[in-house]
Amino acid sequence: MASKYNYNTELKRVVLIVDDEMINRELLGFMLKNDYDVLYAENGAEALEIIKANKKLLSLVLLDLIMPEMDGFELLGILKSEPELSQIPVVVLTSEETAEVKSLRMGAADFIKKPYNMPEVILARISRIIELNEGRFIIRSAAQDELTGLFTKDFFFEYAQLEERYHPDRESDAIVINSDRFHLVNELYGRDFGDEILKAIAQGIDNILENSKGIACRAEADTFMIYCPHRADYDELMDKICSVLSDMSVNPRVRLRMGVYPNADKALTIEQRFDKATSVCNTLRGNYTKRVALYDEEQNSKDVYFERLINDMASSLENKDFKVYFQPKYNITGDEPYLCSAEALIRWNHPELGMISPGDFIPLFETNGLVSHLDYYVWQEAGARIKEWKDKYGKTVPVSVNVSRIDMYDPEIKSKLLKILDDNDLTTDDLLLEITESAYSEDAGQIIEVINGLRDAGFKIEMDDFGSGYSSLNMLTELPIDVLKLDMIFVRNMHKDEKALRLVELIKEIATFLSVPIVAEGVEEEQQCKLLKNLGCEIIQGYYFSKPLPHEEFEELLKK
Repeated sequence: MASKYNYNTELKRVVLIVDDEMINRELLGFMLKNDYDVLYAENGAEALEIIKANKKLLSLVLLDLIMPEMDGFELLGILKSEPELSQIPVVVLTSEETAEVKSLRMGAADFIKKPYNMPEVILARISRIIELNEGRFIIRSAAQDELTGLFTKDFFFEYAQLEERYHPDRESDAIVINSDRFHLVNELYGRDFGDEILKAIAQGIDNILENSKGIACRAEADTFMIYCPHRADYDELMDKICSVLSDMSVNPRVRLRMGVYPNADKALTIEQRFDKATSVCNTLRGNYTKRVALYDEEQNSKDVYFERLINDMASSLENKDFKVYFQPKYNITGDEPYLCSAEALIRWNHPELGMISPGDFIPLFETNGLVSHLDYYVWQEAGARIKEWKDKYGKTVPVSVNVSRIDMYDPEIKSKLLKILDDNDLTTDDLLLEITESAYSEDAGQIIEVINGLRDAGFKIEMDDFGSGYSSLNMLTELPIDVLKLDMIFVRNMHKDEKALRLVELIKEIATFLSVPIVAEGVEEEQQCKLLKNLGCEIIQGYYFSKPLPHEEFEELLKK
């Protein structure tokens, strides 16, 4: 008996005939033997053993209903209840019409009537059932992710479109779930364990969809997608999914993040809806205080806009769409104020978007590190203008340029600045360096070391936005600076608010103690200018004298 349970075949499909009557078994076997490899069982119990032993080989079961030990109905019930066995098609052998209906409802694929007096019809029906089932198997294989059992991405999108067709008015959510740095799980614990994590996440998703109309897929690697009727309990969903991970014997602390595009716009394609969910999911990368984010059209427009700026920066630098403006600084110590220097400020005239606010692109480039390219561009342009004015008018107008915190980590910063001086026949008195106070707050030791190196080379250092940063009074004794630049927030209210005026007085006292001059920026009114002069402030910058000017307009001031 054991030999027939361990069947092996290379070419023919395998068919199991289950009938307690030997003559029926032999008759059917004779019909099939030329086209199929045939196995036999005398009752349901014996058939179940054969099916379990050959479940991956069997193409069809021909099943009699009336048998001893275990009848056909009982075997059908068992096969239907076990997922691996339920995939094998069963054709019922019967002569009772009522039994035909019952067996079809229990999962039988077809029926063949006894007696077997039309062999050609029987063979045609068997061939057709096997062909249909194999076609379904191919479809299932293409539809199902082999590792997790969820849908594949392509089938998922097709299925979602069908849902839309049948439920056009249903509000639906597109949800994307991903994990941070999943590749580390594979590296630390091995790929097999990583696969177990993915299966656990899929199980968690299955759990939350169990009583809903939603569908899910593993889109790729550690990315999962869910399309379901609109709901609002996203944090609860994450709790349920994560609970499956916490139940694992080894918990590598995988951090999941969820992006949701709620009440998805039906005018968009399924792919576009999930693009939006993916984009908002990506905003949570590296965020350890938030794990669920909802798509917001306004925020997305900003994200798209900022991404456009990032992408266009390099070409705009190359095409000189960035323009360096110069805001004059005036010395007010004498009877008449006079132009003594300027600050270089960057403006962006985008070829398609027009003038872009520095408040948009400078913080953006500071965040992603691109600001260092922009700073170097400004240094070069400022150096070239200083030389041009010196050659044209025989005058040297010192220009201060901004040096960002990112620049401080460039090991070539000093050599780059010195090269600009050398290329334009300038000295360190011509190009002044502005560094914001907040730059000193992070890795102060490193920053101070770099600044000391620049000062040793002869550069003058202005601390910009003094009073708005985070340097302690104790740190002021260590900070290498040559000028304090008073933040405009103090200047703005000093003539209206006694406290603001007193703070300016205190900052002036600090500057006197450090033996450095003060530059006040943001001066817009005559009263502010008079107060600052009375306090002993030497240099003023702001709209009271002039707004930032293109270099051509700044030249007009030099002519005067």
